Amino acid sequence: MNENVAGLAPPQVWTWFERLNEIPRPSKKEDQVIEFVVGIGKQLGLETIVDDIRNVIIRKPATAGKESCTPVVLQAHLDMVHQKNSDTDFDFATQGIQSFIDGDWVKAKGTTLGADNGMGVASILAVLASDDLQHGPLEALFTIDEETGMTGALQLKPGLLQGKILLNTDTEDEGELTIGCAGGLDSTISVDGSAAAASTGSAVRVSVTGLCGGHSGCEIHLGRGNANLIMNRILQHCGGKPDCGFEIANVAGGNLRNAIPRECFALLNVTGDASALIDTVSEIAAVIGKEIQEADPGLSVTAEAVSDSIDQVLPPETAVALMKAIAAAPAGVIRMSEGIPDLVETSTNLSKVSIQPDQIKIDFLSRSSVNSARDQVSQDIEAAFAPLQATATHSGEYPGWEPKPDSEILVLMKQVYQELFDKPPIVNAVHAGLECGIIGSHYPEMEMVSLGPTIKNPHSPDEKCHIPSVASYWTFLTEVLCQIT
Repeated sequence: MNENVAGLAPPQVWTWFERLNEIPRPSKKEDQVIEFVVGIGKQLGLETIVDDIRNVIIRKPATAGKESCTPVVLQAHLDMVHQKNSDTDFDFATQGIQSFIDGDWVKAKGTTLGADNGMGVASILAVLASDDLQHGPLEALFTIDEETGMTGALQLKPGLLQGKILLNTDTEDEGELTIGCAGGLDSTISVDGSAAAASTGSAVRVSVTGLCGGHSGCEIHLGRGNANLIMNRILQHCGGKPDCGFEIANVAGGNLRNAIPRECFALLNVTGDASALIDTVSEIAAVIGKEIQEADPGLSVTAEAVSDSIDQVLPPETAVALMKAIAAAPAGVIRMSEGIPDLVETSTNLSKVSIQPDQIKIDFLSRSSVNSARDQVSQDIEAAFAPLQATATHSGEYPGWEPKPDSEILVLMKQVYQELFDKPPIVNAVHAGLECGIIGSHYPEMEMVSLGPTIKNPHSPDEKCHIPSVASYWTFLTEVLCQIT
């Protein structure tokens, strides 16, 4: 535990955050953090339930005089995105996050910080542990596997929760109240084939690194580079040069479905002039770098001769068809919302690429607040790869969350925020997958609002949490709980 971070204001939140960050909690490997949260609930003498999918529910009775108030659910997800820089030696399955203070921000050393959604978990634990806050009946709902499939929310059973209001703690800008979000759908493209024997040539490794990456929903509109798309563009460009003949031994880029890929690596068997190919890579990299320099100034592309022995490669005709299909597939922002200014309606992220001589696997995550538009994007992806006789699998579908701008809890929260900070909060919808839409499908009468402190660059090793915003968020959250009648 970093004692300096734990001592930040409010210490009850930051201490819980540091305790939480000592526990490995990547998606689908939440055993340790589930045990931790269950232990806290029992230690506090509170009713603690683990449901069939391993969501954790902890119930805290109302404080004196608040017994008849509307019961509230405080909700956060236990898992975190596990991203690290390629030069960082770190095992998310066994190590705790190493946080540090940098000015007004808390960051992590070469990895994601886990503020998404660790800050929400920490604040809820602080509410549960407090003996001086005023509130009605509370339920804390800690879901699992939000980041890689929304599994906990999807398999939450109707009738289990008693609350009538849900406060989700996964919004990432203090002063914003989120009341709607996009739904999502994963698409996996698979191509089985027979490897070809490598021609006589020399090995060259091409690396695309240094990109910002980030959240593939909230930050998809910022014009940042997608390492997988950049690599494909480089390979297509080199493939059009007579002196730069090559065969693809493998390509690997991205490692998370919901993060804009920051790095991609290709091993090529160069059958032409290796020096010419390396020079050509540098030339096209300079062009791409200039195009995205405002949004993503850190792009680094290298091509270097290596001593790898290459025996098998992608069949040449497959390689050409694959590069064309990747270029033709929809990517990035597809359509902006007509009803909400500056909100992305529909997008898709080419999140992961794994190309081996005999097996190709490419993953996309499509998002939209319009289900039919989301489904159409998935069909467009499938169509782009049809010439390869690819198998397309669509999975992990989850619904969007329809805004209710006149809900009683939103009216109250706007009023409380104005009273506390002498300014109105921003009320919005986001192009990201919050669990509210899914939970709302199980509990359609429940009123929901999402809030949280300011977190920048989630889903990347540049993730950071704004220290002053945590104090404001905590003050607001606890005052709202006090004023709910």
